[in-house]
Amino acid sequence: MQARPRLSIVIPAYHEEARLRACLESALDYLARTGTETEVLVVDDGSTDGTAPIVESLATGRRRDGRLEIRVLRNGRNRGKGYSIKHGVLMARGDLVLISDADFSTPIDELPLLLRAVEEGGHPIAIGSRGLRESRIVRRQAVWRETMGRAFNVLVRALTRLPFHDTQCGFKLMRRLEVLPLFRAARIERFAYDVEILYLARKAGIRVAELPVLWRNAEGSKVNALVDPLNMLKDVVRVLVRDRLGRYGAIGRPPAAAGIK
Repeated sequence: MQARPRLSIVIPAYHEEARLRACLESALDYLARTGTETEVLVVDDGSTDGTAPIVESLATGRRRDGRLEIRVLRNGRNRGKGYSIKHGVLMARGDLVLISDADFSTPIDELPLLLRAVEEGGHPIAIGSRGLRESRIVRRQAVWRETMGRAFNVLVRALTRLPFHDTQCGFKLMRRLEVLPLFRAARIERFAYDVEILYLARKAGIRVAELPVLWRNAEGSKVNALVDPLNMLKDVVRVLVRDRLGRYGAIGRPPAAAGIK
């Protein structure tokens, strides 16, 4: 793929050998049907299993399709989901960037909903949400995980004053040129990266649409139920402290990307 693709899909992956091939093949089939010029960037976060070879084998099998490119990016060692997504976004070439979890808990065919908000609704960022009344939860998490997620969201809203009902859903679409300054400034390397990016978007005056999506729980979460929620809250506090100390600098709104249809 020589010309700039319309869409880049950034997928952070860590030890995803068991489910990555099936999830990727389903997404690639969808993209082939729609004919969208797309690059898929799977960011391998120091996996020691077959995660990277699976992506490479899929890339080899799809080389004849000039509208679809698959690449694996390597962090070299385990750095975290936030670092992986930043790596992918900074390497992306598409006018639009979709950030998706490797398990596609929100399936790729929910993409048109986010596209309408970005391309027709004028929102540079559109985020999928499990927390709205219209959200469609097909397979729920364990009750204790849902409770933990709701508690985290309540604390995030109280601390940051962000209005979103779900910052952590792994399905977000963005105009690349408008969010590049946010990702360059971002410092959170693990699971609270979403909060930092949304916080910086508000600071930059970038509009964000929160949309109800279909979501189904997939087994194999890398979140440590005891340790990671506390670390995520610590990272949220670090975002607030960093902002108070002026360490994000002057994040203004860059010119809107032109010519996206």
